Amino acid sequence: MTATGSSRPTTDARTGRLPAALSRARAGVVTWFDDVIRPDPRVRPVTRRDLVGVMWIWVIGRVLSLAMLAIWYGFSKAFSWSFGAQGLPVGDFLSFLTAWDADRYGRISRIGYPAELPVDTTGAVFPNDWAFMPIFPVLERWVSDATGWGWQLSGVLLGILFSAGATIMLFLLLRAVTTPSQARWAVILFSFGPLSFIFMVAYAESLFLFLLFLGLWLAVRRRYAWIAPVGVLAAYTRPGALVLALALGIVFLVRWARHRIDPFPRGQVIGLIVAGVSIAAAGLSWSWIVEITTDLPHAYVLTETSWWRPFLGPVQFVPLTPWFLFAWNFLGVFGILIVLAVIAAFALFVWSKPFRRLGLVIGVYTVSYGLYLFAVFLPQQSLFRLLLPVAPLLGHEKLSSSRAWRRVTLGTAIGSQLLATLVLWTVGYP
Repeated sequence: MTATGSSRPTTDARTGRLPAALSRARAGVVTWFDDVIRPDPRVRPVTRRDLVGVMWIWVIGRVLSLAMLAIWYGFSKAFSWSFGAQGLPVGDFLSFLTAWDADRYGRISRIGYPAELPVDTTGAVFPNDWAFMPIFPVLERWVSDATGWGWQLSGVLLGILFSAGATIMLFLLLRAVTTPSQARWAVILFSFGPLSFIFMVAYAESLFLFLLFLGLWLAVRRRYAWIAPVGVLAAYTRPGALVLALALGIVFLVRWARHRIDPFPRGQVIGLIVAGVSIAAAGLSWSWIVEITTDLPHAYVLTETSWWRPFLGPVQFVPLTPWFLFAWNFLGVFGILIVLAVIAAFALFVWSKPFRRLGLVIGVYTVSYGLYLFAVFLPQQSLFRLLLPVAPLLGHEKLSSSRAWRRVTLGTAIGSQLLATLVLWTVGYP
């Protein structure tokens, strides 16, 4: 009798644990969304003086980046260094600024895409130009034809021009959700950061960031219908626009769930649906275009994973596995533990209160982009460049919390850029 009576409370406690845990988890998620939706009362209007200040920061940043590139180019010439990990000869300075992916954009602007994918004797696909989207090379061709400057100069000037637009849009985005000092410091770190030298070369990053930050700013302003053309252009500029579609989908669900508290007008409902669906369709369509044009199933995926072969050998793409494959290949169990630690650190970061103060749009976008990187990219050296789209996180309040911390972050950013222009451009892969 005693044994039977004592077992009942134990069973009840066990069966009650799951609903209680689910209730706490639901409450935590609701709290997170409540926090990211709550506007920051310290937000202030943007003035012309603010924009002039941003432009001066951008100018100084670009001059510094050009100087760093020129320094390492000069060393390469003076000491007869070979260019890049492949040991290529160093050409003139304009060729130095239009190497790597820039050279592929230039070739696309001149002759278009190959009709067939290059393969080796085993049938494995080689890296090829289908990995690169068409908007930037089309713009290179237009500018080159209109001015007679050639694709190299046209590409560099386009990269510089759109970096100015990206800097302004990042500032406007953060000024809509954070304090003036946080937004200004984010722009400083964006302009002087480790990978900001990319804004001085003929890469599509500047254009993609401009379109991306513009789309996020429109989402913050709830001008959803206008995001559709911006997002479609971004989808044909660089991979990653699907992140914007996913973020807009989450925003839609949140707005719909809270429509009694926060009215969700029909125009905004339709605009958000149109923007999300059109961007998702455009983001997926490139793989279909590559398959139809080359008459090869999974041609785009095979092209993207061809860059993985030096690290992993022949491998079949499975979403959510690239980081684990990479870590296991080089570090075994310890590598898997590192990946799990990175996932846990990212989860803790997005759960923190300072992160929530960046608002709903930046919050769900960051989570979406983190999932995207983890799901489809291999964490090789290009990962540093692929982190540029999370630049809105530079508005995190801890980065501008004190004068001493600002000095540390700025000094680290400039020193890291000097190192990055050497390691990730001059003597290694970007």
